[in-house]
Amino acid sequence: MIPLANLARQHAELAAPLRAAIDEVFARSAFISGPFVERFERAFSEQLGDPAARTIGVANGTAAISLVLEALGIGAGDEVIMPSHTFAATAEAVRHVGAIPVFCDIETASYTADAGSVASLVSERTRAVIPVHINGSPADVDAIAAALPKQRRIAIVEDAAQAHLGTLRGRVLGTIGIAGTFSFYPAKNLGACGDAGAVVTLDAAVGERVAKLRDHGRMSKYEHDLVGYNQRMDGLQGAILAMKLRHLRPWTARRRALIGAYDARLRPAGFKTIEPHAEGEAVYHLYVVEVSNRDEVQAALAAKGIATGIHYPVPMHRQPAFRAWAKGSLPNTERIVSRIVSLPLCPYLSEIELEQVTEEFLKVARP
Repeated sequence: MIPLANLARQHAELAAPLRAAIDEVFARSAFISGPFVERFERAFSEQLGDPAARTIGVANGTAAISLVLEALGIGAGDEVIMPSHTFAATAEAVRHVGAIPVFCDIETASYTADAGSVASLVSERTRAVIPVHINGSPADVDAIAAALPKQRRIAIVEDAAQAHLGTLRGRVLGTIGIAGTFSFYPAKNLGACGDAGAVVTLDAAVGERVAKLRDHGRMSKYEHDLVGYNQRMDGLQGAILAMKLRHLRPWTARRRALIGAYDARLRPAGFKTIEPHAEGEAVYHLYVVEVSNRDEVQAALAAKGIATGIHYPVPMHRQPAFRAWAKGSLPNTERIVSRIVSLPLCPYLSEIELEQVTEEFLKVARP
């Protein structure tokens, strides 16, 4: 079987350092927040390359978004514009603070939020926009910012859950808006062994408020000046992530090499694949290709032991949980969700396996 992401190979290769990291946490009984989370926070900020950026480890990527929105004072009746083509967590986080998700369309090259669509949806109640760097491809945050009204502040909160170390015009994704949010779900480019996430911000006030909100609103152990949450990263995940972080850059280089090999085989055959922003560096969490016979492709590849996925088959404005906030049709989104399929991609995919995937894909797929 060729899985979408081969975590078994990753963890087999890293077995000794993983065990050492876990043993160190047990030796110090530092299970909740603490020194191992702080170590990871410092290391992640260093990897982002901006000494002013603060990383705040949290329980998961969904919590990261909702904590930022609450730290910005966004709540009931406020509107937050976001692409409909994303995982449910982005919209859930907006609802968790009582705000209203407003779904925009995407541009079809990189599948990221379209600045013109964002601009058309701005209202007097708009308080934030969440560009999603979907599949690890950079959304054009600058174009989105330029499309917003200048007479009032509308915050840009980057959903970088799939975009660890991606860049746009030389800036690392997650550091361009007022805050960036990351997921370390196990299959992400940098994955924990459980749930974990982070907020990154250059705004000291936002960082301090998020840090308090994640930990019961504490000023000290038994003093609380905010009504907070229990959304802390645990020590085991901090230690594991700090260890894995040392491998993130070579893993990213390997992903890019695999994408080059995929594109060299599929694009000449007429297939549309991700077209990242010309002034950005994508980090390819997923390899997405459009086909006109998706069910047939998935069945044929499954019969050969090749996993595929659909990220994501039902856009947010068509989901039962979020339909109440849908405002008409989003044609680009609605067109691509019936055509996209994700093929296996991870740093541990071999050249032989990639050759097998593309060979079987080209036997059956139609552009």
